[in-house]
Amino acid sequence: MNHFDDDCAPANLARRAWLGRAARATGAAALGSAAFGLPGVRASADEALKPLKLSWNAGAICTAPVPVAAQQGFFRKHGLQVELVNFAGSTDQLLEAIATGKSDAGVGMALRWIKPLEQGFDVKLTAGIHGGCMRLLATRSSGIVDLQGLKGRTVGVSDMASPAKNFFAITLKKIGIDPDNDVRWRQYPAPLLGEALKKGEVQAIADGDPTIWTLRETDHLQEVSNNLCGEYANRVCCVLGVRGSLIRKDRATAQALTQALLEATEWTANHPAEAAAIFAPNAPGANVAQLTEMLKSHTDRHHPVGDAFRKEIALYADDLKSVGVLNAGTSSDRFATRVFSDVLA
Repeated sequence: MNHFDDDCAPANLARRAWLGRAARATGAAALGSAAFGLPGVRASADEALKPLKLSWNAGAICTAPVPVAAQQGFFRKHGLQVELVNFAGSTDQLLEAIATGKSDAGVGMALRWIKPLEQGFDVKLTAGIHGGCMRLLATRSSGIVDLQGLKGRTVGVSDMASPAKNFFAITLKKIGIDPDNDVRWRQYPAPLLGEALKKGEVQAIADGDPTIWTLRETDHLQEVSNNLCGEYANRVCCVLGVRGSLIRKDRATAQALTQALLEATEWTANHPAEAAAIFAPNAPGANVAQLTEMLKSHTDRHHPVGDAFRKEIALYADDLKSVGVLNAGTSSDRFATRVFSDVLA
């Protein structure tokens, strides 16, 4: 496996302290409410909940904290009645839906969202959720054992703007391989990536969990690389974005949503099997045991907020400029500051 510069982002001690306080506070609140047991109290509480629409990709295991937050009551603890919207359209359409109020927030991949956010959608990133759900695979007979082995080869991806395509293009660039001229990329529907590899139409495939993990296991493929290597071992890949107008007009709701998802993410890290069971109805191609192993491999304890998160956005902007996805003249620091909001401050 290829390794990059092994610098890791520092632990966000302030975030950990906040999570501890929030967990104690919500636990005490839950006990207090349960102690009364009076008729009509629950109904009154439901009426007081703030309605909110949250868009997500229900088929991606990296979004598991979303149904966890719903089923384990994290949204309710923070005063929210959240309607989950499974969004299958393009990222541009998703961000437009959030910016225009058709949805209030969404969870998605940083390497898919950053380019559209450069265009000026009124959506602010408030927290990282976790990292580590993209993988690049090859057959064991291909001779490809690291990223250098991709030179002159063809890689199958689910689309030309996918987070996996962007990520591995970036990592190839960092080891001196031109991702545009030294490697060929070919697009297939995600479920057909394995067939393309078997037929020899491509020599490697790259995508996200659960699709890529399941292919690795069922087809006995070799994992050449992933986004848990080197400097990316502590880099978030899944993020929460909130409508800018909601933050400006109702910051408390944006804060509550961010807090709820952070707590759900920490719960997912502590209870991967239970989280996998909650998510399982959305991934019929994988069983709970497989989903549990996927979640254990993700960095659900790494969910940065504040300046630590803003810096990670800027680093991704630098990466995307290096492969021509973002405009070369874009200031990464100014961009990160513009698209980020520290709602927990």
